Amino acid sequence: MKRWIGFILHLAMIVVLTSFGSYTVMKKRNVEIPDSLKVTTNMEIFAPQDSIALLDEDEVTPPFLGKAFNGFKEALAFKESQGKYHRVNTLGYLGKYQFGSSTLHLMGVYDMDEFLANAELQEKAFEANIARNKWILRRDIKRFNGKTIGGIKVTESGILAAAHLAGAGNVKKYLRSYGQNDVTDAYGSSISYYMRKFAGYDISDIKQQKNAKV
Repeated sequence: MKRWIGFILHLAMIVVLTSFGSYTVMKKRNVEIPDSLKVTTNMEIFAPQDSIALLDEDEVTPPFLGKAFNGFKEALAFKESQGKYHRVNTLGYLGKYQFGSSTLHLMGVYDMDEFLANAELQEKAFEANIARNKWILRRDIKRFNGKTIGGIKVTESGILAAAHLAGAGNVKKYLRSYGQNDVTDAYGSSISYYMRKFAGYDISDIKQQKNAKV
């Protein structure tokens, strides 16, 4: 009797294991999907362009091109226009670096249509403006470079980026008031923000020049 019970239990285990193995094999079989259940339409979803336009530019990471002058100008250009030569903002500022017409006139540029269409001219205008602001702010760069104002370490590149934003005169007021006169533009960018964001670049390749022209 004990042998018969053992035999029956052994047989039952074989049946169970065999069934489980069959189930496993069945799960691995390829199942053909009926045509009625197949998706034939394009399911790709695109974000509306107006939603993309509303993204904060700081949420998009600019390309890092090092801490020399080229990295400085491209980082600043990305902030100004995302690097687009043909960009004109709602206030009429032009090009990759968002120049105002009055600033361009100081550097000998008078044809705004030509300026927008000429990438080389825009690059030359940017270099001339940096050289010009370096000369205007030469004493302030020497005096404040390396100091800390409002928790921000002052650097030459930060000073010149802020001058590009708000003008050299406003940067002088900011530095000499130790951060009390902090100007903000129509889009919410301030001198202190540019001082922090564009600090630490080596822009020694551009020499100071009084009345620099393109």
